[in-house]
Amino acid sequence: MPTQVRNASVLQIEKLGAYYRLRVVAPAIAEAVRPGHFVAFAVGGADGGLLLRRAFSVYAVGGGGSAGGGTVDVIFSVSGAGTRWLAERRPGDRLDVVGPLGRPFPLPVEPARCVLVGGGYGAAPLFLLTAALRKRNCRVDMVLGAATESRLFGALDAKRVSDTAAIATDDGSAGVHGRVTDALDPYLERADVVYACGPMPMLAAVTKRALAEGIPTHVAVEEAMACGLGVCMTCVLPVRGSDGVPHMVRSCVEGPVFPGDRVMFDDVGTIPAGAV
Repeated sequence: MPTQVRNASVLQIEKLGAYYRLRVVAPAIAEAVRPGHFVAFAVGGADGGLLLRRAFSVYAVGGGGSAGGGTVDVIFSVSGAGTRWLAERRPGDRLDVVGPLGRPFPLPVEPARCVLVGGGYGAAPLFLLTAALRKRNCRVDMVLGAATESRLFGALDAKRVSDTAAIATDDGSAGVHGRVTDALDPYLERADVVYACGPMPMLAAVTKRALAEGIPTHVAVEEAMACGLGVCMTCVLPVRGSDGVPHMVRSCVEGPVFPGDRVMFDDVGTIPAGAV
């Protein structure tokens, strides 16, 4: 069961380029987090009128020490009233947070050559994943993309924690001028598995490229998750089951990580014929 912390204390919040990093003290959640898990914050305060939680992938976890307990970091962009309220929090403020939620990334049993692909701040969960893969003696190559240099996340850290790292921007302001898949192709020649997190069109393109080379993929989908607990059904998407039949599944519970070849990207937002 996820842990709900109604009095998680804000330890730090800082602006990182176009994004914010929020660090809260939540020891029980931090201890249980695995790469690919997410947490969901109540926003707006008791009188704010914002009923739906805001879900974010876990970027990092920390231990005790001066933090007073385990910490959980998330990365987010201000895109509406809820995230604007969150960006205005200050150290010492209290937050209601639920987590860890969802299914994490599966890890290789044996050392493998892993390529990690991230789009925008969707790259955030890939850093916990990198650390976990390193512990299993896996090779890690990272490919990060965004519309512009200002929308990249973790580009410098990627070069530090991975064996190699590549960057792509739509406008050519950093790295390869083009889509993230344009920088990905050289890495597929030596990949055993691809992990990806970012916008759905990017996940679809990465999965298509990887599967064309016979490489399995695991993608963390970015669907709107209003509750994070599988109750509201706002994050349902079509996934092909092992029986070959399309299933409408909740990405917050059955996901957010799915085998890339199972997600019916062309049918997202619809109910395919014959779907269960």
